Amino acid sequence: MGCFWGSEEVFRKIKGVTNTAVGFMGGKAKNPTYLSVCTNLTGHVEVVQATFNPKIISYEKLLEYFWKNHDPTTPNRQGLDFGTQYKSVIFYHNENQKKTAISSLKTAQKNFKNKIVTEIVKEGVFYPAEEYHQKYYMKKGGSSCSL
Repeated sequence: MGCFWGSEEVFRKIKGVTNTAVGFMGGKAKNPTYLSVCTNLTGHVEVVQATFNPKIISYEKLLEYFWKNHDPTTPNRQGLDFGTQYKSVIFYHNENQKKTAISSLKTAQKNFKNKIVTEIVKEGVFYPAEEYHQKYYMKKGGSSCSL
């Protein structure tokens, strides 16, 4: 969804989301840092890891927030932020999540004129970003990047 600061703020405020953390996933380097990811050489994407209570909110509903809060038709870009770390991607944890994500993409496509470029990929290692990135807008009093 682009900049993980704004994306985390969206998910952090959803009733039923019990925890959020920002970090990196999908690349080849071990223990990437924000600065290394910004080089576009590690292959990592800025991500939000959201833990949720499925008795309060469903995975399907979380995916609706995902689609509504960024432009999934722009490769490697969200607003003024551009680079491979900003690509639109859903990392799934199991086959049920994969099927649900694929179905939600097909449904979301009806709401966009351009083709959705969001990738749906099996989760990899989640590397938490540095502490100063965690809950950035909550701590700094902002609300979002370009969301």
